[in-house]
Amino acid sequence: MMLSLILQATPVADTLSSAVNSIPVVPKAAAVSLWDIIQKGGIIMIPIGILFATAIYIFIERFISIRNASASEGNFMVEVQSLIEADKIEKALALCAKTSLPIARMVEKGIKRIGRPIKEIEESIEIVGKFEVYELERGLPILAVIAGIAPMFGFLGTILGVIKIFFDISQTSDVSIGAVSAGLYVKMVSSASGLLVGILAYIFYNWLNIKVAKAVNKMERNAMNFIDFLQEPNK
Repeated sequence: MMLSLILQATPVADTLSSAVNSIPVVPKAAAVSLWDIIQKGGIIMIPIGILFATAIYIFIERFISIRNASASEGNFMVEVQSLIEADKIEKALALCAKTSLPIARMVEKGIKRIGRPIKEIEESIEIVGKFEVYELERGLPILAVIAGIAPMFGFLGTILGVIKIFFDISQTSDVSIGAVSAGLYVKMVSSASGLLVGILAYIFYNWLNIKVAKAVNKMERNAMNFIDFLQEPNK
């Protein structure tokens, strides 16, 4: 009886073994790196990459410059006013020259005009202030341009991807996903990259503009206080 059961179980085991062996083995998907994805975007990724690098460079350079221009002036204004009150004009000018802040250069121009009508002093400080603001805003228009044209390059990549898809179909008459995947990669990767660079440049531009506005407000407040100081009766 036992021998009969063993003999009956053997074909069943062989059948199960054959069924397991016949199951197709799905190969593991190869890991795809970011660089591989970027390469799939095609040649349009080169100008998008240049725009991205330019935006990052301008942002870092302007961030450092604006931060330095917005640094606290400490006792600078108090010291300058004390020197002017003591009639030590040359020392006041020397203090302005060694202080690397926009307000120092504005005050220096005003000190050089002491003795002239207050309106003329105010105008000279205002002119220097305009140059300082221009220096703070240098490079920001480029960020605005990048924010506008980066998505356009992405859209151009989309058009190139569609052209590639139809070209491949015309050559092979194959409309399967595998046949058109190269064009789809160009279309999707370039579009996403262009939008990403445009969004980053837009954020950088507006954030730096906010920082510039704060720095300018601080400069104007200090300049106004300096003019008020010169208008006091005993000056």
